[in-house]
Amino acid sequence: MIQYDAHKWSDHLLDIKGSMVREIIGRVTLCVLWALLVCLVNHALRHDNNGPLGIPETAHGLIGGVLGLLLVFRTNASYDRFWEGRKLWGAMVNDCRNAARMSRTWLAADAQLVREITEWIAVYPWSVMHRLQGTKGLAPQTLDLDPADVAAVIAAPHPPLAVARHLSELFLKAKNTGLISDIQFVAIDANIQRLLDYLGGCERIQNTPMPFAYMVHLRRALIIYCFTLPFALIDKYGFASLIIVLIISYTMFGIEEIGVEIENPFGSDENDLPLERLCETISQNVRIEPQNP
Repeated sequence: MIQYDAHKWSDHLLDIKGSMVREIIGRVTLCVLWALLVCLVNHALRHDNNGPLGIPETAHGLIGGVLGLLLVFRTNASYDRFWEGRKLWGAMVNDCRNAARMSRTWLAADAQLVREITEWIAVYPWSVMHRLQGTKGLAPQTLDLDPADVAAVIAAPHPPLAVARHLSELFLKAKNTGLISDIQFVAIDANIQRLLDYLGGCERIQNTPMPFAYMVHLRRALIIYCFTLPFALIDKYGFASLIIVLIISYTMFGIEEIGVEIENPFGSDENDLPLERLCETISQNVRIEPQNP
């Protein structure tokens, strides 16, 4: 995710990175070249200052409003998914901190067990990140963990579930040895369940794209609108139609591409969620040793 100061226009107004320019430049250029061809042909065939290719503006004026509503709905739907993903990761941050807090408080009599539990808690968000991004791996550092256990988790069909299982086994061990009561075990187990629920929410977002019919219809409408736009503008604006086509196609294709960019917020694009930074925050927080009074 790109960090910026929203109050300073000059810092990012002309930025290319993250602005969708690189993603849509091909489509916009094609629209402008097509408009140039239409203008040249119309100019060559014109008679009495009017070319044969012009059409009334009314249809494009009406369709443009409807197309704008479709684009707004598309972007809003994508942003809802982006924001829900951010809320799920924010809740994961909080529950990882709470799990570490309860572990350090309730299991203080067994320092080694506390270190192992907090390390698995620190590893969990990394396993979720790799799961969502389709990669293999865990945290850059795995302190106080058996290398064989770490390798087994990485090789597991569902690494976050394997990490959660390790945590449940460690807390069950603490209960069986009398370090925590049944009520405490239920509380910490509910915490682990919520961590898995957040992952399930992220997987739901990732595995449920926008409906295919809506996406195809919107893109077809965009192509038809932008490539017929020069015919509606040419009689009134002539070669100035090129500038208008450039602005309108850049705006519309850009809005559609923003929706595509943020629809799945768990990747590594410039506008996706900063998952690695969130994982590092959780790791640092849960590994903080309590200060002796």
